[in-house]
Amino acid sequence: MATAHFPLKLVSHRMLAPAVGHYVFQRDDGQPLDFIPGQFIQVHFEYADGTPAKRSYSLATIHDHTLDPGEAVEIAVSYVHGGSATALFQDLPVGGTLSVSGPYGRFCLMPADSNRRYLLIATGTGVTPYRSMLPQLETLMRQRGVEVVLLLGARTPAELLYGDEFRAFANTHPGFRFVPCFSREMPAEGSAHAHPDVRQGYVQDALPEFAPQAATDIAYLCGNPNMVDACFEALKGFGLGVPQIRREKYVSSK
Repeated sequence: MATAHFPLKLVSHRMLAPAVGHYVFQRDDGQPLDFIPGQFIQVHFEYADGTPAKRSYSLATIHDHTLDPGEAVEIAVSYVHGGSATALFQDLPVGGTLSVSGPYGRFCLMPADSNRRYLLIATGTGVTPYRSMLPQLETLMRQRGVEVVLLLGARTPAELLYGDEFRAFANTHPGFRFVPCFSREMPAEGSAHAHPDVRQGYVQDALPEFAPQAATDIAYLCGNPNMVDACFEALKGFGLGVPQIRREKYVSSK
């Protein structure tokens, strides 16, 4: 059976980083997009020769359908030089529409989880699912005292996605710790990104500092496949079983 497609209309967009755009849409058919934080949508389009194509984007929306069923649908789009999907988004005017299907995916917080801590690890746009999970995490911290560590990898401070939002959340939620890891350039002293929890290097380099433990932790890995594989092996080395390590890889496509 063919998957039902529906239209998304562009409401606004802004740049999160030099090569990453944040896009805000609304369904253009009057229906809500009900999804579980961590899921993704697929955007359907055609290459220049008419060949069908699609790209997957995790939903970054922080939502509450009980308040506003017609709310925004938000995604982050990495621009790839010469990419067909990149051109599609860069050329899309406000009010323009895309054909979309979904939501899909199981990269979600599980209701049966009884862990004491979540280790959320991401690079680049792989952090978007965690943005949408913030209300759920807030509830879990309040209801059962869960702790959360978010390790987010970026090359430079300019490429750190949603950093201000995660830092603000950490400042108001003692159980949430935000640890940006910069592989190429550290923030200047006194800058908005300078903070004691900033680390130099890759996220997998910082992982041992947080002493993952099989008895207490569940880890989520999202983003660059090399990072996902490296962290997966490291976490297994700390004794975490495969069911405690949930993975989603982002592969750049033109």
